[in-house]
Amino acid sequence: MIPYSTQFIEQDDIDAVIKVLKSPYLTQGENVKKLEEEICRYLEIKNAIVFNSATSALFALYNSLGIKKDDEVITTPITFAATSNMFVTLGAKPVWCDIKNDGNINEKLIEELITPKTKAIVAVDFGGKPVEHIKIKEIARKYNLLYIDDASHAFGSEIDGQKIGTFAEVSVFSFHAIKPFTTGEGGCIVSDNDELIEKLRLFRSHGMVKEKLWSSDMIQMGYNFRLTEFQAALGLSQIKKVDRFINKRNEIANYYDERFENNKLFYTQKIEKNQKSSRHLYPIILTHALYDAKEDIFAKLQKKGLGVQVHYKPIYQNSFYKKNFGRTNLNTADEFYKSEISIPCHQKMSLSDAKFVADTFLDILKEHERHYL
Repeated sequence: MIPYSTQFIEQDDIDAVIKVLKSPYLTQGENVKKLEEEICRYLEIKNAIVFNSATSALFALYNSLGIKKDDEVITTPITFAATSNMFVTLGAKPVWCDIKNDGNINEKLIEELITPKTKAIVAVDFGGKPVEHIKIKEIARKYNLLYIDDASHAFGSEIDGQKIGTFAEVSVFSFHAIKPFTTGEGGCIVSDNDELIEKLRLFRSHGMVKEKLWSSDMIQMGYNFRLTEFQAALGLSQIKKVDRFINKRNEIANYYDERFENNKLFYTQKIEKNQKSSRHLYPIILTHALYDAKEDIFAKLQKKGLGVQVHYKPIYQNSFYKKNFGRTNLNTADEFYKSEISIPCHQKMSLSDAKFVADTFLDILKEHERHYL
């Protein structure tokens, strides 16, 4: 089975982890700090703070920014549930903004959703393709709102050579195993806001500060959201390769783009000339005529050895959200869910693998061509 995405662990990664396992410090050592420094260097940003998951990072961030009960947060429904779960946990209400055909939030629809209760806009760079950060940032400034980028798909993505992570007031990344580089589980927050980063450092470690000798003081609420030293060591090894990994993902994606160009049965996510995508996902968007055949297509692809997936069921369609916030229907998001299939695209693949995936996908779609004609 060729998965839609996976980690690529090499011997130097293994050696880096083993070295830490043989060291005195498995947690709260120097590797976490070094990884944060490398992230800052790579993104050309002032501050980075790593967490044991992007979910923890989101919760810490929303809390530290003062998002609270009855606040409204405008966000996309086409993302993993953690994007909204972590502010809903604090009592805030999700306000769903519809998307565009590429899976990204439709920035043209944001202003009409703003109310006196709106606290923040949370965007997601779907599949690694950057959202319209400049336009969304302008809207946030106009209405004095927080602008947060859940960039969990987009480490290494760029607009005009500028890295994602440097556009929004604050951004969150995921280093989960299937991301372009990994710490196993893990995530981070980046920002030029020193005061916010200091709050987050306290929040990440029980809200406690060391005073002298054995004495410490808890000065705010906090949790244990720390990354381990061996995870950080893996990240330090992997981040050196992130450009190579992203280039390989783009090589696979470019091959698909050529094979799939002008196909009448589906379209693919277009990356603009001034953009670079991490290519966390390679989404296929089926034509309306194939919606009813999607389950059959999906099952046949898996049977042929393609570990395809669907990204995502709109968050508002989940039972929890329907029960607590009522039913929602957004035309493009609903259509996107009916049509999207993510096919394998990652750094562990060869071009021969990509050819097998493309050939298999096109052959199976030919069986359903009658639905279109």
